[in-house]
Amino acid sequence: MESKDKSIYDDFSDATSEESFSIKNIKCCYGCTPHTNKLHTYDWLYNYPEMQAVTKMVEVQFKNTRKGYYINSNNIDLNIGDMVAVEANPGHDIGMVSLTGKLVELQMKKNNFREENNDGLKRIYRIARPTDLEKYNQAKAREYPTMIRSRQIAEDLGLEMKIGDVEYQGDGSKAIFYYIADERVDFRQLIKVLAAEFKVKIEMRQIGARQEAGRIGGIGPCGRELCCSSWMTNFVSVSTSCARCQDLSINPQKLAGQCGKLKCCLNYEVDAYVEAQKNLPSPEIVLQTKDADYYHVKTDIFLGRLTYSADKENPINSVTLSKERVFEIIDMNKKGEKPLKLELDDECGNQENSLYMNDLLNDQNINRFDKESTNSGVKKKKKKKKRKQFKKSNRGKTRKSSNNSNNKNER
Repeated sequence: MESKDKSIYDDFSDATSEESFSIKNIKCCYGCTPHTNKLHTYDWLYNYPEMQAVTKMVEVQFKNTRKGYYINSNNIDLNIGDMVAVEANPGHDIGMVSLTGKLVELQMKKNNFREENNDGLKRIYRIARPTDLEKYNQAKAREYPTMIRSRQIAEDLGLEMKIGDVEYQGDGSKAIFYYIADERVDFRQLIKVLAAEFKVKIEMRQIGARQEAGRIGGIGPCGRELCCSSWMTNFVSVSTSCARCQDLSINPQKLAGQCGKLKCCLNYEVDAYVEAQKNLPSPEIVLQTKDADYYHVKTDIFLGRLTYSADKENPINSVTLSKERVFEIIDMNKKGEKPLKLELDDECGNQENSLYMNDLLNDQNINRFDKESTNSGVKKKKKKKKRKQFKKSNRGKTRKSSNNSNNKNER
């Protein structure tokens, strides 16, 4: 069995351990933890000693997004960034202090921490010793090959599940396997095989697709770190109605995030769109004029401008109106009156100039310098032509004057 284990780990000897996570005893400035940690929390009460002494509870962060809350019963002088040994079942675990003082109570309330669900309050033993950190690094180096091997075992057993991550306890006596499954999975046989293979206590935890994306991390299309790995802990369901409310095209490739689900940020601005749409007319109303009937094409919600076209299926020669003008036409139609045309005379002249004065796409257009270059070129050519004509006229005058002088001399 030992030879088999060596062969497995030798295959992944080139794999680097997470040294960036295991930064030891770094004294951080003003409550700012190292940003290699996910779910980073800024302690803005760090410089207030009275706030640090309010509670003995300490927030400790482990691999990726897993955090725990422990009591400092030994009154150890702890700072953010210290590596500590905490109570676990069985043995002990190694983690980094991510928060102390008054804000810990607020975080516990936010995350619905209860003693009954966590087998009571667990305590901090000590600041991690060099021997503890050595065992910790050895255990972390085994995580990646263990995950690959566990995936092979689950596939051999025919289980419809994906093991997304493996986390070893700090003393190496326990391993947590995070998996994703659409249906309920009977993994009793899997636990027996994994325990015999890796000689540790096995714990299986089912997570969702969004939680997996948060544990892995990444950069979103906005250019910032994923919300699920930087600050979001509670995941609210997102529906396609949020995209329809914001007039977004229902394109799964653009609306889906790295987890394969709809982006959580679709919920951020829904309330603002709903409030703005309350002051707009219904898009189902048809505007009637003496020329023709006009149908709704699109709406700029925040600018309060609506676009209508006489052709319902093929919106050509569309007209953009303000919401005040649309309400005015609707009131006229209710009274049985029809205006001559949709636009007012003032709106006709200023429509193109006032529609999008600060259009970002227009500012970044590749052809935005063409008009300036062509105008400058034309001006230069005109100047050259004038200069040539001026030279020719001067030459003609000089020739005429020379001829006149010759004629006078002959006479």
